[in-house]
Amino acid sequence: MSAVHGPNGTAGPSGTAGAGGGLPRAGVRARTNGLARAALRFRPGGFAGTFVALMMAALIVSACGILLETGVRASVPPERYADAPVVVAADQRAHMTVGSGDGAYDASEQVPDRARVKADLVERVAAAQGVGAAVPDVTFPTRLAAEGGPEGAALTAQGWGSHAFTGAALTAGSAPGPDEVVLDRATARAAGADVGDTVTLVLPAGEREFRVSGLAAPAADPPAAGGGAGGAYLADDAAARAAGHPGRFDAVAVLPAGGVDAGQLADAVRGAVGERAEVHTGDGRGGVEDPGVAAAEELLTGLGGSFGGIAATVAVFTAAGTVALSVAQRKREFALLRAIGATPRQIRRSVAAEALLVAPVAGLAGLLPGIGLASWWFGQLKDRDAVPAALDLHISAIPLASAVGTALLSALVAGWAASRRPAKTKPGQALTEASVERLRPGVVRTVLGVGAAVGGAVLSGVAARSAGDDAAEAALGVVMLFMLAVALLGPLIARLAAGLFGLPLRAGDASAELAAANSRTNARRLASAITPIVLATAFASVLVFMHTSEDRATATQQRDGVTADHVVTHPGGLPADAAERAARQPGVDTAVGVLRTQVLVPVGGGGDRWLQGATAQGVSGGGLARVQDLDVRDGALDRLHEPGTVALDENLARSAGVGVGERVELRLPDGTPVKAEVAATYGRGLGLAQVTLDRAALEGHVTAAYDTDLLVSGGGADGLGALGGAGTAVTDAAGYAQQQDVDRSLNRWANFTMAGVLGGFAAIAALNTLVMTVLDRRRELGMLRLIGSTRRQVLGMIRWEGLLVGVAGLVLGGAIAAATLVPMVRGITGGDPYLPPLTVAAFGLGAVGLGLLGTVLPARAALRRTEPAG
Repeated sequence: MSAVHGPNGTAGPSGTAGAGGGLPRAGVRARTNGLARAALRFRPGGFAGTFVALMMAALIVSACGILLETGVRASVPPERYADAPVVVAADQRAHMTVGSGDGAYDASEQVPDRARVKADLVERVAAAQGVGAAVPDVTFPTRLAAEGGPEGAALTAQGWGSHAFTGAALTAGSAPGPDEVVLDRATARAAGADVGDTVTLVLPAGEREFRVSGLAAPAADPPAAGGGAGGAYLADDAAARAAGHPGRFDAVAVLPAGGVDAGQLADAVRGAVGERAEVHTGDGRGGVEDPGVAAAEELLTGLGGSFGGIAATVAVFTAAGTVALSVAQRKREFALLRAIGATPRQIRRSVAAEALLVAPVAGLAGLLPGIGLASWWFGQLKDRDAVPAALDLHISAIPLASAVGTALLSALVAGWAASRRPAKTKPGQALTEASVERLRPGVVRTVLGVGAAVGGAVLSGVAARSAGDDAAEAALGVVMLFMLAVALLGPLIARLAAGLFGLPLRAGDASAELAAANSRTNARRLASAITPIVLATAFASVLVFMHTSEDRATATQQRDGVTADHVVTHPGGLPADAAERAARQPGVDTAVGVLRTQVLVPVGGGGDRWLQGATAQGVSGGGLARVQDLDVRDGALDRLHEPGTVALDENLARSAGVGVGERVELRLPDGTPVKAEVAATYGRGLGLAQVTLDRAALEGHVTAAYDTDLLVSGGGADGLGALGGAGTAVTDAAGYAQQQDVDRSLNRWANFTMAGVLGGFAAIAALNTLVMTVLDRRRELGMLRLIGSTRRQVLGMIRWEGLLVGVAGLVLGGAIAAATLVPMVRGITGGDPYLPPLTVAAFGLGAVGLGLLGTVLPARAALRRTEPAG
């Protein structure tokens, strides 16, 4: 890649050429490989920056690849269904056909709650050949009421039929009848109950008394209902009715007849159910009992795929830029090789040989920290209950090999692209071109850069006219296109920045004036220094300020939207009759129960539509407007009690392409499709709920229809505390908003972590590039000392240049972030971005600090090695 210099600066054997122009064709590969090895041996510092950039790229790619693979392979071993070799469950994805004819395709999304199977499927499964028993299974949370003691103790309610596969066994009494319950011995002992006694359970519909028909030995805890809770066994049909969805069950556990293996049983059951349900065996049964596995799969594939794709693109982009800079810094050496007869092919081979020597080692060096980053990230998600505790991190050769391959491919492509011009330059022109910086970038590069800038501007306009996820996706394209434009038009932008930001420097002392002149003259070098800081500033700003803006808008809408005097909550939820009981309290004007969940809404337009998750609230009782101000923009809420009506957040309605009086097709929490007329649109969906409908429309489609909140106007707080039993909390609107802020901590942590990973990588890349740029100027700095400049003057010049680099990178990165954030935030929140002053100051200090740190320290080191003698 470069001529090899001995200690006295003369050309060594590896840099000589054969007589007659051009290195001998025989042994070309050996000679070019020798050039590459000698370059690494004599100039290791020139490759240190390339090594660091490629190592960091491998780190990011391997970490995100590991998370992606873990999401794709997400599974947990069954616990509840460990003794049931086959489990039948409904398809847990909601489907929507988009388009028509040959262009039609299926758009699907994971259901927010759980899709259930109908009772008639149990009979069909039981009739299949080889089936010994088909047991309908249902679980839901409940608790003992005050008089059942201990008050508020959490229980898992389930059908008694589950004892056939969980191992629960009666130790006293008999199986439960219609109004009876079997308690596990620990729960009965804590409640002071025995066979024949009566206990009161808090069910979704309200409190209800049951006779204790028997006691059971402990059974396996169902993870889906919260392992560790005591057990309350009802009759199978009674359990489904008590949960609020009679005639439908979570799953069917299938036990084999004698002599039938799991494979034969599964085949027979598949034939019996056809496309009505899905048949699960092995670890697939674990996903049925724990819906968190599917959520973890989406989360991890989103992190590893979507964020990982962006991070990997940035990593490869930065690594390629560093390789290109390393090649460009040795243009004089390439020029010398061309002048003494090296062929273009030999130059390109030398560059490729260097990549083959450096990239694999750098890639391998990045794997261990990449595994460490993935393990830390995965552990943090577990600690925050974002993924099931039983889920393991998958580390295989696939993401690791991909990371090393990415580093190698990036180095080869970037090296080839950077070596094309020095390789094809005529020998007679090589030294002349190497001594003078090109004033203009290539035509192709300029056209592509202008095209990227125009595309970013157009896409920014599209994002400004979009809403919700449409705006977010368009804005992501904005930042990528503008970053591409900065990379392609770097020299032009750098020259413009040097002219603009250099104006104040020209009025300064000699060091400042020299810094301004240097920056104008060496625009390519300046562009190499500015681009990584632009990258770090733009991406980190978008991630951080997107969250601060959304968080502030959410908090504001919650504070302004909840107008109730009291908000009643319970960790296990409030029964449906709590609102009616609260309304009878002295002084209470209005009591509205709120069941919070999620639904799926078709959004998009034309042939590009998909199902988008949206927060939903089902409200009971009248007088919603007296306890909650949704900021109605069109229509009215007074029709929500009518069946088949719904109110939508204004941005969501715009994304769905519907307005007041039109019908929208929703997928309820269990995936059930319904069509509803839009009665109103409102502006506070981000802080309250994007979809508002009558509680009755939701209660049969969730695991357990407990109210999440009870909003009360009038009355005192004392009597309200007894509505949910022990653990019931009564607060005002301000306290409720504060609690919701705590609940958003996972999103806050996730955004800041992504910003830290991406911004940290970009910051390291920026430092790496700046150090490479300054160390390449050792001869220039030494020359300044030789002609009489003092050390202080030279360092002053470097400081001014570092300041210019930091400020220019901050301004350009901030402009890209603004072009991205403004349409994105307006599309999601309806307002402008919120930039906390301290955070903005931190970004400013960080960018300027990077510029100074990456220039002054290496300049000091370079000056120590170039001090003139005497």
